[in-house]
Amino acid sequence: MAIRISGVILPPNKHVRIALRSVYGIGNHRSLEICKKVGLDPTIKVINLKDEHTILLQEAVNQYEVEGDLRRRVAMDIKRLGDIKCYRGLRHKRGLPVRGQRTRTNARTRKGRKRQSQLIMKPASTETKS
Repeated sequence: MAIRISGVILPPNKHVRIALRSVYGIGNHRSLEICKKVGLDPTIKVINLKDEHTILLQEAVNQYEVEGDLRRRVAMDIKRLGDIKCYRGLRHKRGLPVRGQRTRTNARTRKGRKRQSQLIMKPASTETKS
């Protein structure tokens, strides 16, 4: 049986602490914290979970801001930065590094592929002067 938590189906063959990390907003520390709060061994595989443990996990995860709500909040924060036209907001809009990294070199992830100007050169003339 597939276990769905916050709209995400947990991978059945992984440990609970690893599978919880597939939910956006839950990392290693928070997944261990949730397992401790529920009273569940983090090394149990998801496929071996009982129904009552599944319900407890769902309730524990719902106490945090995860998935759609968290994505929405992050998007709204970035939009707010752009609306007030602060430096970080402008960098987000332009698709450049936000946290002060250099851009003369080594910013290819944010800037995308190099756009080389293509010079249109005339073909060399085949006539020779004599």
